[in-house]
Amino acid sequence: MVTAATRVASRFSLQLTFVLFLCVVVVTLFAALLTAPQRDEIGEFYLGNRTLSPLRNGLAMSGDYLSAATLLGSTGLVALTGYDGLLYLAGTTVAWMAVLLVIAEPLHNAGRFTLGDTLALRLTRLRRPVRLAVVLCTLVVTTLYLVAQLIGGVALLTQFTGEPNQATRTLCVVVIGTIVVVYAALGGMPGATFIQVVKAVMLVAGVAVTAVIVLARFHWNVAALLSAAERNSGLGQRFLEPGLRYGRGTTSKLDFFSLELAIVLGLAALPHVVMRLLAPRTNRVLRTSAVWAMGLVGFVCLAAGVVGLGATAVLGRETIVRIDPKGDAAVLLLAQSLGGGVLTAAISCLAFVTLLAVAAGLTLAAATSLAHDLYGEVVRRGRATQTEELGVARMSAAVIGVLAMLLALLPWEISTASLAFLAFAIAASALLPALVYGLFWRLFTAWGALLSLYGGLICSVLLVVFSPVVSSRPTSVYPHADFAWFPLQNPGIVSIPAGFLLGWLGSVLSGRQEDGSYEDFEVRTLIGAGRNGEP
Repeated sequence: MVTAATRVASRFSLQLTFVLFLCVVVVTLFAALLTAPQRDEIGEFYLGNRTLSPLRNGLAMSGDYLSAATLLGSTGLVALTGYDGLLYLAGTTVAWMAVLLVIAEPLHNAGRFTLGDTLALRLTRLRRPVRLAVVLCTLVVTTLYLVAQLIGGVALLTQFTGEPNQATRTLCVVVIGTIVVVYAALGGMPGATFIQVVKAVMLVAGVAVTAVIVLARFHWNVAALLSAAERNSGLGQRFLEPGLRYGRGTTSKLDFFSLELAIVLGLAALPHVVMRLLAPRTNRVLRTSAVWAMGLVGFVCLAAGVVGLGATAVLGRETIVRIDPKGDAAVLLLAQSLGGGVLTAAISCLAFVTLLAVAAGLTLAAATSLAHDLYGEVVRRGRATQTEELGVARMSAAVIGVLAMLLALLPWEISTASLAFLAFAIAASALLPALVYGLFWRLFTAWGALLSLYGGLICSVLLVVFSPVVSSRPTSVYPHADFAWFPLQNPGIVSIPAGFLLGWLGSVLSGRQEDGSYEDFEVRTLIGAGRNGEP
């Protein structure tokens, strides 16, 4: 049997990938330590240097969102499914528009460090239970997404070495996890911002160069590229028409809609994205940063589409499927074909750095929630000193990193995509309803927040447990069992409305309004008066 290792990467490209990765890690670790907070101030650790330019903020925002799944999974999806893969990329781009138009500015004006701060300011009753619920949802979302990144590192290693043994797998997870913990625990937001900016620049440059090489091969004729992709797909016109993957039946169409709904709405409530939206000092910088981020994400997705079509046009769909049925190796195979070992090594190094950067942001968000919301506000009731809270944050980063490493090493057969999509679904079903209601609905109460947070979380998890992700299919975690009474792999189409409904129901049935004035809070969301103690 031909393995991915014999086709995707030569020994030279493997060695060059290791050298490039080591150089990037050493440079970014050194820079993260240099830019780390020099004072025991939680504001600097949580939000970093708030005087960054809109371009650097935009690069960091796009870096937080664009993961290795965009580089490997999305291009592979386009290479295997054509039109349906391009439609998926379009949903990834649209997600930032929802953030920019609806959430960004009100959240920035009303927030401080975390989503828990925003809800505590809005809801004057039951603040501690609400913060505790936010912490739980935040930890579940960030841990799932973080585990997906670590498992993705092993999957990427597989493209070079074949299926790794347990010792190699453990070493890969521990090395990546340890580097991530150092980024988050020592560098804080300044260190995480630096690696995100570096990663975003590398990602934009990497996909742009690859897309340019693909287009140059077809003489800058997009029609010729599409014709070659259609011809080499082995599927004819169906490759460029909807329905190849997501249109086989009503269930498949609903599953795709559910997935896109979770991606578009979940982005606005991902904890590390929320922290990034709170970092700019002024609304003007925030708006320009979000526009930069939206443009960069759109450009990367467009280039990823060109690369995916190029992989099919140059290599042929059957070749990609034979080496990697999921298509994750498509961009590496294309790089090997177009640029040899050098381009393969560059793309591979880029994928590893992308994993590190996203994982660092997730670890920092989880540590911030534990230290600030749980320890500082729930346990210590706001009486913790900044030095004390900062120490807890750094310790929490280590704990989260170790937990994610242990979960990533469990012998469960679940795809990284399923974990990431579940994280998006929970964010959209639990955190987003509480955030939207808290910002825009004057009748929202603490009971509504608790019901939406816990209800959205439980609903999302239960639907996935009783879905084909866990049982009834050859690709399921338990393929020989069958308790999948929920037919969709993505729960968002049910769990997101359920989260909003529970938030409304809890507020209506609680029978009382909050003690604070919504009018004062509304003014704050509009003009930002008193944010972070500023006039």
